[in-house]
Amino acid sequence: MKKLLCLALTAVLAFSAVACGSSDSAATDSTTDAADDAAAAESGDAAAAEGSTLKIGGIGPTTGSAAIYGTAVMNAAQMAVDEINAAGGINGMQIEFRFEDDENDAERSINAYNTLKDWGMQMLMGTVTSTPCTQVAVEAEADNMFMLTPSGSAVESIAPANAFRVCFSDPNQGMASAQYIAEHDLATKVAVIYDSSSVYSSGIYQTFAAEAANQGIEIVAEGAFTADSNTDFSVQLQQAKEAGAELVFLPIYYTEASIILTQADGMGYDPIFFGCDGLDGILGVENFDTSLAEGVMLLTPFAADADDEATQTFVAAYQEQFGDTPNQFAADAYDAIYIIKAAAEQAGITADMSVSDMCEAMKVAMTEITVDGLTGAGITWSADGEPTKEPRAVQIMDGVYTAM
Repeated sequence: MKKLLCLALTAVLAFSAVACGSSDSAATDSTTDAADDAAAAESGDAAAAEGSTLKIGGIGPTTGSAAIYGTAVMNAAQMAVDEINAAGGINGMQIEFRFEDDENDAERSINAYNTLKDWGMQMLMGTVTSTPCTQVAVEAEADNMFMLTPSGSAVESIAPANAFRVCFSDPNQGMASAQYIAEHDLATKVAVIYDSSSVYSSGIYQTFAAEAANQGIEIVAEGAFTADSNTDFSVQLQQAKEAGAELVFLPIYYTEASIILTQADGMGYDPIFFGCDGLDGILGVENFDTSLAEGVMLLTPFAADADDEATQTFVAAYQEQFGDTPNQFAADAYDAIYIIKAAAEQAGITADMSVSDMCEAMKVAMTEITVDGLTGAGITWSADGEPTKEPRAVQIMDGVYTAM
């Protein structure tokens, strides 16, 4: 656009010079003006290149029951964008970042995607939650737009060839959870409470159940709920208690988990509670007695209290800017922006490339890069969009997430 505007302006100036000059000097002026125009156009192209931008969009819930996730992603992504821009950008391009709220709703997420397309989005860092991500991936595939979700963990969320992710997939989380419980002798009798209406929750549950059988773990109770019955878990908890479950596996989001912990305390049931990345955020639930989360374990690739320099620097900067401790979703998003940078530089992305050409180049580059991030060292990607990195776990101790 800037190039076209520059060329149009120089053309108008050339016409004005010829029209206003005397008839005797018209030919000379025309030749001089043409040379000036060429020089101006060249100068304009250089200026446009120096001032070019790469528009990256983001989508996730900043309102509603999953707002802790989306807000963390938005904040951390903006941090990374600001850092990269201050350091010179990507291939000389400054990043423009815009984030849209989808309230963890698939239809709103598609509307947000279209809003970002109208804005001129060239790549998508999102979406944050699995069901909206899966729907938006279909739209992005039709546009052949590159997308990297920080935390959309459903298998279907990155089914198209243009989609990649930072986090583990649901099957990987379920399998890794069963292996972790067995390897650390946490329990042999386990109950599961899961959301059968959630792709995220049911996906983790299925692979957990399959791997539990291989690990000598007996699932003594299975309690399902749906989005329409997610406030009373007394039946599921009573079943787990009567079955002698030593550990309750919760492949669910933090809002329901906080209710389960409260109701378990009310009935005097005190097993080990173990979850996945969906539990990250439970300490921020409004009106929840966080002392009830003491000892809760969750599989997550990030712990804010880790003693490595990168984590400490990130946490300090996040706390200074936003007055809060970053969760795993923030770390995923921060990594996501730097991953896009690494791939874009590997691919030689320029702002004048079409969205489709960018996507094709990024798809190749993603399989060629290795990234040391907050959520893993030496992270690589396969062509199916899945990352390879080591799983980690944290435990809530003294009101904070502590690396295990």
